[in-house]
Amino acid sequence: MSTDTFRAFTAASSDGSGERGLTSLSRQDLPADGVLIAVEWSSVNYKDGLASTPKGKVARISPLVPGIDLAGRVVEEAEGFTVGEPVLAHGYDLGVARHGGFAELARVPAGWLVRLPAGLELRDAMVLGTAGFTAALSVVALEEHGVVPGAGPVLVTGATGGVGSVAVAILAARGYEVVASTGKPDADGYLRGLGAASVVARAELSEPGGRPLESTVYAGAVDCVGGATLANVLKRVNYGGAVAASGLTGGAELATTVLPFILRGVSLLGIDSVQTPIARRRAVWQRMGGDLRPADLSAIGHDITFAELDPALDAVLAGAATGRAVLDVRA
Repeated sequence: MSTDTFRAFTAASSDGSGERGLTSLSRQDLPADGVLIAVEWSSVNYKDGLASTPKGKVARISPLVPGIDLAGRVVEEAEGFTVGEPVLAHGYDLGVARHGGFAELARVPAGWLVRLPAGLELRDAMVLGTAGFTAALSVVALEEHGVVPGAGPVLVTGATGGVGSVAVAILAARGYEVVASTGKPDADGYLRGLGAASVVARAELSEPGGRPLESTVYAGAVDCVGGATLANVLKRVNYGGAVAASGLTGGAELATTVLPFILRGVSLLGIDSVQTPIARRRAVWQRMGGDLRPADLSAIGHDITFAELDPALDAVLAGAATGRAVLDVRA
């Protein structure tokens, strides 16, 4: 990287068609405000896949540097951040309406930055990233509701995805009996390696219809799918239990009844990681380096380079990704 130009993966759209790939940008292409960051690591999220194609209808500027996650070091002292300080950022407009993490340099508003927590390296932070933060928020929400280890099995749907993988690992590390749901028949070993006590096929929960209530099975759930899967999960949660929901890959519709809520006191906890206030974001990240840290991050993340980014984006959109693809921006 020269003093002015740097490598960046950009996505551009025009008249319904799109182009994406590695190019060279200058500092003048970055927003004028914010803290200048030398990005070392980013990661691939479903939203990045959407932002990289016109059909995704997520990108709000063109061309855009996608990457809703980034981790790196401060280049110039600004707004209380010192040169060389390790930081991370995700959410808000990053990688959507403002250039994101798929570049060697980024400018990020100070109010979006999180200082790297003790217990994590910069790469660790991107193995977690938005997906890990969403998983951690989900676990925190369940625990704040009273779902604790020993209360019964906790289900994780979409368990091989980014949010699901980290949720399985966090819950297992905290002593929960984790049941992982997946549509990938060869993922049993991967999920058990993360700490899942048992694995169930996605088809058991993905078919719509049936009775308004089923026999109770789960003390709580982390749902990364939505749609018919979420409706079926709600029918199976114990009295007073809760479901933390963050996904919609199974659809945005929720065909259910009020019966789980008014006859069993089940709570549906919506999880949003994009606009989480910065104070709570920073507090949860501190815990992600401590009591919410998965036992083995190496089982979740695998490194890729810019040369491998294009197929990784296609894979995450197709639902073919397992775990977290972590982009080494320096490679």
